[in-house]
Amino acid sequence: MSINVNEKCVGCALCVKACPFGAITIVDKKAVIGDACTLCGACAQSCKFGAIEIERKKPAGADLSKYKGIWIFAETEEGKLKNAAFELLGKARELAKELNQEVSALLLGKDVKPLALELAKYGANKMYVAEHPLLEEYSTDAYSSIIVGLISKHMPNIVLYPATKVGRDLAPRVAATLDLGLTADCTGLSIKDGLLLQTRPAFGGNVMADILCPNTRPQMATVRPNVFKKPTSDFTRALNPEIIDVPLKLEASAIRTVVRQKIKFEATGAKKIDEVDVIVSGGRGMGCKENFAMLQEIAELFNGAVGASRVSVENQWMPKSHQVGQSGTTVSPKIYFACGISGTIQHLVGMKDSKIIIAINKDPHAPIFNFADYGIVGDVKEILPKLKEELAKAMKK
Repeated sequence: MSINVNEKCVGCALCVKACPFGAITIVDKKAVIGDACTLCGACAQSCKFGAIEIERKKPAGADLSKYKGIWIFAETEEGKLKNAAFELLGKARELAKELNQEVSALLLGKDVKPLALELAKYGANKMYVAEHPLLEEYSTDAYSSIIVGLISKHMPNIVLYPATKVGRDLAPRVAATLDLGLTADCTGLSIKDGLLLQTRPAFGGNVMADILCPNTRPQMATVRPNVFKKPTSDFTRALNPEIIDVPLKLEASAIRTVVRQKIKFEATGAKKIDEVDVIVSGGRGMGCKENFAMLQEIAELFNGAVGASRVSVENQWMPKSHQVGQSGTTVSPKIYFACGISGTIQHLVGMKDSKIIIAINKDPHAPIFNFADYGIVGDVKEILPKLKEELAKAMKK
């Protein structure tokens, strides 16, 4: 890999402003690339004259054994680590144990360094911390340039991202810049013959595909939240953490998007389905939007939330934020009620890791019963009022 400045350079200094690592200076009206360059590519993207050329193609037979370590992107929100960061750390530690490699976490944002200790408690051996006021809000330009630079410099073997809005935007940009493969929305990760075996639903969820990337490094994947268990924290891991500060020199002009205002849309009193212990979900068998009120009443008994199948969302019985499944949210509550849900593979992918599954369906041959711990055969609209009554009685005892 190499970077060159050709005769097209006019010394406009756009690349200087774009470089997040302060590696470029203008000498005699021409850009000069310094030793701090990480080949992140931000300069080439900013140049309007095509004067900066980056060669990333790896020669055939390149020594991939030089790539070591498993990295996770630790996403934050409102100054806190998202639960997906801990889930990724737990799985990364399992993979690292098989490969005899270290686990590192990438932590980007404003005033996020105190969070590094929390990552250490959950299993990160090393934390790369990039702090800057311009990183307070996520932007594809800044975050991807920094991560591409760190990957180019430190050469990790595997990089994992959460399959969240941010992760699904960030990972493809990094992969495209580095000319790498990327497996999206993984529900399983393991090691096979020294390679990362990435498992994800395919063909509408009807099959599970196993994917390997034998020819490029790092191997990269986005992972669905709530698929892997959050590991147990151990404060002794944070007694002597290895925290690496990433020097940055960001310019606002290098970031093409600006967040002016953030507006949250949430139903009054509604709870997020991926943050509760009990979910009461409804499907086609509920019949209409009004019948979802029965699910809400039962959910309230448990301080839980109402979920929905894809059909229920398409029929506008419930908003998209309540959809469970492959094209919705993956959940793993303590108790999952599947009411009037047949159990298509698309839905099962999103809730199969629930600790207890209770299914109610009038079709005794519905696929959901093959996965349920408890099943009730009958009309859900007749059973739910009786179920609510009995549950209310039991909770008063």
